[in-house]
Amino acid sequence: MADRVVVTGGAGFIGSTLADALVARGDDVHVIDNLATGRRDQVPNAATFHELDISDVDALHDLAAEIGPIARWYHLAAQADVRVSVTDPAFDARVNVIGTIGVLRAARLHDAIVIFASTGGAIYGECSNGPAPESTPELPESPYGAAKLAAEVFLGQDARLYGGRHTVMRYANVYGPRQDPHGEAGVVAIFGGRVLRGEPARIFGDGTQTRDYVYVGDVVAATIAAADAAADGSDADLRAAGTLPIYNIGTGNETSVLELWDTTERAAGTELGREFHAARDGEVLRSVLDASHARTRLGVTFDTPLEQGLKATIEWLDTRVEA
Repeated sequence: MADRVVVTGGAGFIGSTLADALVARGDDVHVIDNLATGRRDQVPNAATFHELDISDVDALHDLAAEIGPIARWYHLAAQADVRVSVTDPAFDARVNVIGTIGVLRAARLHDAIVIFASTGGAIYGECSNGPAPESTPELPESPYGAAKLAAEVFLGQDARLYGGRHTVMRYANVYGPRQDPHGEAGVVAIFGGRVLRGEPARIFGDGTQTRDYVYVGDVVAATIAAADAAADGSDADLRAAGTLPIYNIGTGNETSVLELWDTTERAAGTELGREFHAARDGEVLRSVLDASHARTRLGVTFDTPLEQGLKATIEWLDTRVEA
């Protein structure tokens, strides 16, 4: 049966891809985005678009009352630039914490499920012992990671106080078509743009820093599966002690910056070389997630090969970037 759902941040990279998938399965999709980084032309034609900043808590509540009844909120709107969070942590918290509080308040109008797009890499910090499971201590090294963790705490508090059936998705470094160059996985879009312009890679540090790059289509499938589990109650055992289901969403594979560039060159069929620059202060050197819990409980896979995903990303960028 089709649901009425809201996607916050639904004009952005992951959000618009999710909105497409929800429209395709027959849901009545409402997209909320302030277009600060999202693009109006990425919102599906079959979705209803509402231009609104989620940190305007009262306006968000009023809009939810107007749209309702709403079954699910997919909360992807965020301030996702770590560098911005460092220079303006108050702004970051206003979007990522106050905005989430506003979404929870609006969701309570219709007892709606909230599926929250959080972050694995920025919450766990260095993954020096290999792929980090959900039990890894939360040690955020940026205001962005701290704000996302605080938002998770508010989701859990809301569930305990009001009975909300919410879920936390801790994404790794998501990449794919529609990605912009901002955020951790933005290096994929940056590298894609450079190969299209015939430019060598600009690598900060020695290039051995690693990340867990997960394709956006796999992320969307897992996000919907988590919402379905919350709706049908198959995750009830994960909520029994007053906790929330938390799922890492990643491949479990580490890819260095050097390997990413080499794979980007292969995907583009070119060889352009590298330029090395001074390392950036405070950069996490290893970030990789153990997503076996999501694979087992949600029945999802994160198996899109990196080169295949990069080819799709470069093909999309080729429609946006002037070579």
